[in-house]
Amino acid sequence: MPNKRSGGGLSPTQQAAKFLGVSVLAGAVLAGIALPAVGALGLAAKGSVESFDELPANMKTPPLSQRTTILDADGGQIATVYSRDRTVVPLKDVSPYMQKAIVAIEDSRFYQHGAVDLKGVLRALNKNAQTGGVSEGASTLTQQYVKNVFVEEAGDDPTKVAQATQQTIGRKIRELKYAIQVEEELGKKKILENYLNITFFGQQAYGVEAAAQRYFSKSAKDLNVQEAALLAGIVQSPSRYDPVNDEAEATKRRNTVLRRMAAVGDISRAQAADAMKAPLGLKVSKPKNGCITAVKGAGFFCDYVREVFLTDPVFGKTKEKRAKIWNQGGLTIRTTMDPQSQNAAQRSIKDHVYKSDEVATAASIVQPGTGKILAMGQSRPYGFKKNETQINLSVDQSMGGGMGYQPGSTFKPIVAAAALEDGMPANKVYSSPYRMAYPSPVSACDDKRWVNDPNNPAKLQNENSSEVGPYDMREATAKSVNTYYVQMISDIGICPVTTMAKKMGVVRADGDKMPQVPSIALGTQEMSPLTMANAYATFASRGMHCTPIAIESVNRRVGDKTTSLEVPKSTCSRAMSENTADTINTLLKGVVEDGTGTKAGLGSRPSAGKTGTTDERYAAWFVGYTPNMAGAVWVGDPAHKRKMSGITIGGRSYGKVFGGEVPGPIWRDMMSGALEGKPVENFNTVHIPDSKPRDRGDGDGGRDDGGNGDNGGDGRDDGFIGGLVGGNNGGGGDEPTPSFSIPEGFIRGQSNGGGNGNGGRFG
Repeated sequence: MPNKRSGGGLSPTQQAAKFLGVSVLAGAVLAGIALPAVGALGLAAKGSVESFDELPANMKTPPLSQRTTILDADGGQIATVYSRDRTVVPLKDVSPYMQKAIVAIEDSRFYQHGAVDLKGVLRALNKNAQTGGVSEGASTLTQQYVKNVFVEEAGDDPTKVAQATQQTIGRKIRELKYAIQVEEELGKKKILENYLNITFFGQQAYGVEAAAQRYFSKSAKDLNVQEAALLAGIVQSPSRYDPVNDEAEATKRRNTVLRRMAAVGDISRAQAADAMKAPLGLKVSKPKNGCITAVKGAGFFCDYVREVFLTDPVFGKTKEKRAKIWNQGGLTIRTTMDPQSQNAAQRSIKDHVYKSDEVATAASIVQPGTGKILAMGQSRPYGFKKNETQINLSVDQSMGGGMGYQPGSTFKPIVAAAALEDGMPANKVYSSPYRMAYPSPVSACDDKRWVNDPNNPAKLQNENSSEVGPYDMREATAKSVNTYYVQMISDIGICPVTTMAKKMGVVRADGDKMPQVPSIALGTQEMSPLTMANAYATFASRGMHCTPIAIESVNRRVGDKTTSLEVPKSTCSRAMSENTADTINTLLKGVVEDGTGTKAGLGSRPSAGKTGTTDERYAAWFVGYTPNMAGAVWVGDPAHKRKMSGITIGGRSYGKVFGGEVPGPIWRDMMSGALEGKPVENFNTVHIPDSKPRDRGDGDGGRDDGGNGDNGGDGRDDGFIGGLVGGNNGGGGDEPTPSFSIPEGFIRGQSNGGGNGNGGRFG
């Protein structure tokens, strides 16, 4: 026995049978209403019944795509991102006027009929016959909801969207069968709720809540009668009735809805008349979508969070699965970004480097012991206009960054840590001449050796001709003596240094392997600021390295349910002994207190760090830390074309830029603001015995070429570097300045980060 609907009358199935019977009426409904051409109606109808029976019994309803909200560590909103701007709300949070308006204008008999409105069908048939076209349809609100589900499932694929909206008999049949199912399973109230949440209202607003916010800057529950009528009128044709671009047409449509509401008894005629006299009352909120809208200059941090979500397998085993979750949205992502630190970073950047400067700056702050990224900013804002960029200068290429920048002497503490772990005493003395050839041979990994070219040996020199050893580790680190550190890496070998770098998370920004050449001691391999900040956090946490993380938690809302997603966790491991880290902390405190980094000092708060200035001043760095925060600041030309000599940065002129002079003060102001109100913590330091008294002579001793220091600031090598014996290509990608003229850019060939040169002058 066929089932009947509650309240008597024909069941939905009986209605469908009547509607789809092999008759002229069925053919007219399926072809004449949906399509302008109405030929061969009997044949169309005959085929329709068979197609109807063959359709799957259940309609798959995809989760509605919603906006995703990205929050800082304190719960403040950073940005919202979405493929479709939608916030799903229950029916109780939608104004009664809105509910009545949409029913009145779209399907006034919604509560009287089932999935199909036969009376509406006949009315539409009669109207269309009179006009000779398709002036009126007969789709119920339920059928419209089903069509919108198909459109939602199609996503942004234009082919699938066209298939979901095409005016064919097949689509109408499918729409009808699923409408019957929906009526039986959901009921009227839920169908209306779903319809209001899925429907497109124009101006990038999907669903009634987003529409209310877009046009009136208020919640859907607060809409008055004329506002509700306006939104209900838009649905039929969002472009034609767009109140932002055609107020007159939108007003006419709103008044049509108001008259209809009065006609069906939802409001009185007097109410309708008063509402029609009212202005539209728009208070438009512009769409705020994507990381470009992020507050606190956190656009790049926002973009980094997105990259983490799309690349980390914890959010889905495949790239496609992760992208699907991201695009569906409905996520609330709480990040590690500390608003105080982020504000301090952006404020310091803005004070010291202008977005219109020839060079840029980028900075990152990491929390030692946890790997939490507290801040990430740069001088060139996130955007598409002049002096803006979409490249995150703080991160590796795989995460939306460039190919990195040579860190210069900020890499030297990693060499020192490797030497200390290898058993070298902290007061080790090297001759450290002003200028020297690279020692040879030098052991490398896999039992290979690096050998300098005996016919044209690669050489290096210190920053100033007065920098002549012997030096111990403390003084050589404070003064950033190149020759000391090259002698050190030549002594312990290259492999311990690259191994230590790996333990500290130090990798090339472009993902390539670090070459086995002694010039890496001078910071010739391109790194990102986040990598360097995180590496120095290892020193601050007394040798424990923690992988960087940006996401604390993710909640996902699907329908009425909210679930927590697993998020990436920081992995912490010991990179060096506590004594080694404490020794490095002692050495780097000296850099800030009485070395090249004095302008980066934090006053009474203990700090440590290292300056770096790369070959020919294409980049300058300061990387430093306190026991509770580590930060890196890079300044340079991302395109690696502008040398920082004779340059104006932040309104100040500089003859030559050093790591301690421009990045140092940026770091100081950034960290001072980030640490304000935070506990003052002390380092665990060690006693480093003084080395034996040194006899420097007249300052010329130790030079192997009798040089007079004329090129002291150029940091140039005089010969090409050698190769690995029994292994890699000679040169290992190194690029000393040759003694003959060569066109600029011929060797470097990179547009954003320089080559892998010996480094020469690295201060």
